[in-house]
This record gives sequence, structure tokens and C-alpha cells, in this order.
Amino acid sequence: MGKYINKGNKWFSSTLRSEYVDKSGLIRVVNDTLYTEFRYSCVTRCRRFGKSMAAKMLCAYYDRSCQSRELFAGLEIASDPTFEEHLNKYPVLYLDMTSFMTKDRNKDIVSQIDSAIRKDLSEAYPDVPMEEDDRLIDYLLTVNDRTGDMFVFIIYEWDAILREFEAEKEVIDKFVNWLRSMFKSSDGLTVFAGVYMTGILPIKKYKTESALNNFWEYSMVAPKNMASYFGFTVDEVKALAAKHGMDYNDLEKWYDGYQIGGVSKMFNPNSVMMALREGFCQSFWSSTGAFESVADYIRLNYKGLKDDVIALLSGAHIRVNTTKFQNDMSIVRNRDEVLTVLIHLGYLTFDRTCSQCYVPNMEVGEELRNAVEETDWNIVIDAIQQSERLLQQTLWMNTEAVACGLDAIHSQETSILSYNDENSLACVISLAYYYARNDYVIHRELPTGYGFADMVFIPRKNVDKPALIIEFKQGHSAEEAIRQIKERKYIEQVSQHTSDILLVGLNYDKESKQHTCIIEKG
Repeated sequence: MGKYINKGNKWFSSTLRSEYVDKSGLIRVVNDTLYTEFRYSCVTRCRRFGKSMAAKMLCAYYDRSCQSRELFAGLEIASDPTFEEHLNKYPVLYLDMTSFMTKDRNKDIVSQIDSAIRKDLSEAYPDVPMEEDDRLIDYLLTVNDRTGDMFVFIIYEWDAILREFEAEKEVIDKFVNWLRSMFKSSDGLTVFAGVYMTGILPIKKYKTESALNNFWEYSMVAPKNMASYFGFTVDEVKALAAKHGMDYNDLEKWYDGYQIGGVSKMFNPNSVMMALREGFCQSFWSSTGAFESVADYIRLNYKGLKDDVIALLSGAHIRVNTTKFQNDMSIVRNRDEVLTVLIHLGYLTFDRTCSQCYVPNMEVGEELRNAVEETDWNIVIDAIQQSERLLQQTLWMNTEAVACGLDAIHSQETSILSYNDENSLACVISLAYYYARNDYVIHRELPTGYGFADMVFIPRKNVDKPALIIEFKQGHSAEEAIRQIKERKYIEQVSQHTSDILLVGLNYDKESKQHTCIIEKG
């Protein structure tokens, strides 16, 4: 066992002694790429979505210096036809980029990485001579020529240098060229059976041909056939909740909602595990890194970005073009690129079928709200802070207080959003009721069979509060809004969940800039 070669299976053995959700099927996906033109995999996902666990699992499976059959017995991969073919058959190189970042952050870091791995490799192959001017790839070729060995190379947090040295082009260029020397030429095909790089950002796009365009990429935007291994599924979390005696509905409210490829309702795995350990749900997101960087992106306030962030906080889905982002956090030039960064960081999730992003759950919503509070968007912050009082006045059926509360949000010299259509009105009203997310599942334009109710609040399990059906008009009347709720039989759809229902009719008059409100029992 060395520092960078043949790390063994102790890491994964430790993982199995803890709470483990079986994601060993990922090995099959990687096995299918070995020795093929797809042998170079770059798998990127946001922090605390299992990157480290996956890397340790792959080390334990491929590393020939240990025996891991018993560790994988009973796991999904054990029944796969490729299991025996590749189990403990390879010398494995493992590089944790963050370990170099903490040792000595200097401009020679790339040379230090190459030298450190070469030294470790030469100790593992004492009978294979190394020339003084050999690069790592040169020595790997010599090892392969003398022994026939082909390697599996696992690189953890591959993009750490790109993120930490973003202002130092010389270092980044050296690192990219080092990767090119390893993987871009036919030399890499000679010495590597497979390569698995993992990190946060996909491979940087270049104006010319990509330096690493031979990598097969899996990301939060396009996970391909690895989607189910990125997070926890509904069934996995239900099993964990039952085992630990926790309410699945609480876990769902806080940590569910990620759309990863074709798999919807994916959970943040780290947050679920932290909640199980603590015995209650809260935001564990801040422990994954400060949200100040997100606030910095929001402060850029590119054209349309402020309205989009407000809409996202209110529960809206926003269309985004993710193809513009160059996968470089130092080059963010427009609102599409800001939103794409937030997707890769996990603050938003992405529905590829309609090219829309949205806030996945309460945990992330809280952190995005925190980021907004770091800006000078005072009217947005005020609206969120007033939302608890507005909900309470609605439940008390205090129509005058509700109307006045909405007037207050819109009374500033510059509105949160210009009320130029009902969608803008919906965003502001959703934001005004932001606090309701604690106790309600909020649906915008809920299909009822007779039309679409503008907003419906369904109380969460074990919440003793009435459902709300909110219909809003512009330039009409609150009475007309109530009449539409009744005529289109919205109540029938909501009554499947509860018989305790309040009907809320709202109207906004553009000339007087005032709201009117009627609230009735359903």
C-alpha cells in the first residue's frame, strides 16, 4: 500500500460499518466503459452528494492489493455478470486533489503532483527503472512495457485546482496540459484500463477543441445512466425513515426535489444522513460551504436575474440555457450562466425535459434566501419576513389585513416585479406567502379537471391547518375570483386531501395600486 497506489479497501470497509445505502450498481456502469473508447469518465455532482463514497467504493473494488469479495457480498453489484471479471484485478492510482491544496498552495503544485505519484509508483515497482526526466505518463508506459499492467486511475475533486487557482492562468494551463499528457494521446489508452474523475464542475469548454473532449461526462445537468447513483431515491429514504423511526414526510419536505436526469424526487444524501443522526430535520447545507459565493453571483444581477431569483424563491420553474456556461466559475457573463452555476452547486435542480430550473426543497430554499439577504434587495427580504404575519391573517380570515399586507409589498417606489401579467402577480403573491412552505405543499396552477387553480396550499401531514385555494385577478374583482373557484369546482379536487378549506379571492387594481381580498370557508 502506498500514498497514491493500491490504497486497499479500508476506506470502504469503514463506510460499510456506518449507515450505507447500496450504490454499488455504479460499478457496473464503470465496468462497461473499461477498455472501450468511453474508458475516461468525468462524474461531477455538487458537494455532499456522495463523490467521496463512490471513489472509495471503486478503489475497494478494483484494487488488486486487497480482497474485497466479502465486502461486496449481498450488494447490488455482486449479482452483476461483470462482478468477477474486474474484482480486485488492477493496480489502482488514487489522487485526492484537495490533499495537495491543503499541503502547500503554490504555483508548482502540478509538478509536485506528478513527482509525488512517480515516487510512490517507483516504490511499488522497484524492478522497473525510472529515468531522471521521466514524466508520470512516461514511467507508466515503462511499467506497462515491463509488466503488462494496465491501471485504473481515480481522481477525487479533479477540479479543485481550477476552483482554487481561478485567477492564476499559468497554474491552470499547466494542470490542463498535465491532464492532456496523461489522457489525451494514445499513451493513455496503453496504460489505463479506465479513468474515473469526480468533482463539482464538468470539464471546461474551450473556444478551440476541448483539451479533454475524450472524456465521457456525467453531471447534474446530464447524468446519463448514472442518475440513480447521484442521490437517494424515494424508496431508499422511506426505508431509512422506517429504520430510524423518523417521519418520511419531514425528510421529503426538507431534502427531496432534485431532478437528476430522468430520475425525479431525488434526495440530498448527506442531509438525509445528518438528519437521521441528529434525529430531526434542519438545514445542514451551510456546513458544505459558505453561501457568500452564491450571494456574489446574485449580486451580479444580470438582466432578468433578479426577477428570476424572486420567481425561484416563490416556487416558479425558470427556463435556462445550460449550454452557454463554460464550466469555469471565474467566467460568468449572463443570467443563464449564473443559473447553471447554481445547478452545479446544488442550489437549483434542472429538468432537462423542459430546460427549466427550480428550487428543489426547503433546505436549499432557506440557503438561497440567506444568499438574497446578503444582497441589498431589501424589498424581497421584507416580503419574506412579513410572510408569517400574512399567512396568519389569511387563516384568521382578516381580509383587510391581507389586502394591506399585499399593498405594502407593492407600495415601494420600485416593485419587486412589475405587475405586467398574472405570472408576475403569481410570483409576488407566492413570495408573500413564503412562510407557508413550512406547513404546506404549494401548487401553482394546480390542474383540477375543470381548469387550473392559480395557487393551492395543501397542508402537510400532521399539520392541523385548512387548505387554501387562492385565485387572483388583475383589473377585475375579488368576487369574480371567488366565483371562479366555485364554478370551476376547484374545491372538489382539494377536498380529496381535506374538508377544511378556505377560498381566497384576490384582485389587483393597476390604477389605484391596491389589492382587494375576500376569504370564505369552502
